[in-house]
Amino acid sequence: MNSVLGLSLLFAAVVAASATNRNGTHFFTNSYMHHDARPYPLHRHGHSRVPASPSCLEDSACRMSPFHPRMEQLMKRKLQHHAACSAAGECPRNRPYMSEVKCVDGKAGDYDCNNIDLLSFVPISELGSTYQASDSWGWTDPETGDEIAIIGLEDGTAFVQITDPINPIVLGFLPQSGLNTVIWSDMKVFMDHVFIIRESLPHGMQIMDLTKLRANYGKSSNHVRQLEQDALYDGVTSTHNVVINEQTGFAYLVGSQTCRGGLHVVDINDPQNPTYAGCFEQDGYVHDAQCVIYEGPDSRYQGREICFGYNEDTLTIVDVSDKANMKMLARVSYDNAFYTHQGFLTADMKYLMLNDELDEQLSGNQHTRTMMWTVEDLENPQLLGSHYAEDKAIDHNLYIRGDLAYLTNYCSGLRILDATQIGDALAPEMAFFDVCDYCESALFFGSWNNYPFFESRNVVVSSIELGMFVLRPDYEKIGMQ
Repeated sequence: MNSVLGLSLLFAAVVAASATNRNGTHFFTNSYMHHDARPYPLHRHGHSRVPASPSCLEDSACRMSPFHPRMEQLMKRKLQHHAACSAAGECPRNRPYMSEVKCVDGKAGDYDCNNIDLLSFVPISELGSTYQASDSWGWTDPETGDEIAIIGLEDGTAFVQITDPINPIVLGFLPQSGLNTVIWSDMKVFMDHVFIIRESLPHGMQIMDLTKLRANYGKSSNHVRQLEQDALYDGVTSTHNVVINEQTGFAYLVGSQTCRGGLHVVDINDPQNPTYAGCFEQDGYVHDAQCVIYEGPDSRYQGREICFGYNEDTLTIVDVSDKANMKMLARVSYDNAFYTHQGFLTADMKYLMLNDELDEQLSGNQHTRTMMWTVEDLENPQLLGSHYAEDKAIDHNLYIRGDLAYLTNYCSGLRILDATQIGDALAPEMAFFDVCDYCESALFFGSWNNYPFFESRNVVVSSIELGMFVLRPDYEKIGMQ
């Protein structure tokens, strides 16, 4: 009887813990890699959450402004392209809502495709903006299982319920907190909150509780509902990207006006009360990064918090476990390093894919290049080879889930590659959906980002000029997950 009672009390404790965001030293979060809420330790052996200084204002390294002529060149090129497009009345492009268009004989309506169907398309005008779109992310409601697409726009952020992907519902629009409209924005999700940054001044990092979207689930509206932020981190002004390690509860703001544009670390374990947690400025400007608890083959760093930085002309690897003493492990460049943009690890953390945003324009070869690296030795990463696409397009953001790599290339749309042969420097294309039927060259038009992490395996693609696409790869035809 006592043993039964003990088990009952233990079960009740587990249930109670699962129902809250924090329980002693364990926090609970759902992730882009899993939709259910799972615990993780707040304190880890050999890690320190204590920064060298309590605030950015008291940290001399944090107060260092960036020097990034490469980024300035890249932004200038993009702005010139889009200014000309806007002057011609072609950006943004107004197209009607679409749904349920199968890919047949290489076409889904007017869009070129292979092994991917269109479930729905929502134009920018229905997302609540008259400006262009940029980044995207997603959130799965841990209580209801609803899938929510998050779309960045020049003047704010739209939230769309795509649980029924053929009949998406725009739940609301959060205006930006800066003063000027710019195309560059980014967002990530942690503990059922969205964290939004942008290059607008003085934007900071917006924070909004996503659970308040539940009030609008399933409810269409004749107008786009306006949302309000719940908190604002003002330790930065403009920022290029936000990276969140959901295993530790740290946000890494990169490309800001602090830390020489490097890693500006924020503790977000209390989402609406973010605090400054450190600064890594030794390698200067960081364009994007992926930060993980390392579980790869290099035994020296297993269990450490490692950031893989894409730093304009290098792959830079940093041990960020001790926020007061972050250490660079490697800094490696490559041939034709014009603008190291972004990348992503394989699940086993042996390899990563990396893209360069200017090589297609400046190297003389406009065919999209995706580089494949081994990072089995974190102090000595090696470039294994490159995949060159048949199409001519600039690459942008890519992600790896399971056996597949999901690439967003500007003028050639969503491209899905086989990620199981990276060790042999191979990545054959398995499927594609070209959301940009008006561009076939190395220009900054078309798709900006994709989000392939929903449990449904549907993929959201954000198009700069058009809006949001919800796509369905035919995984049976592709032959892998």
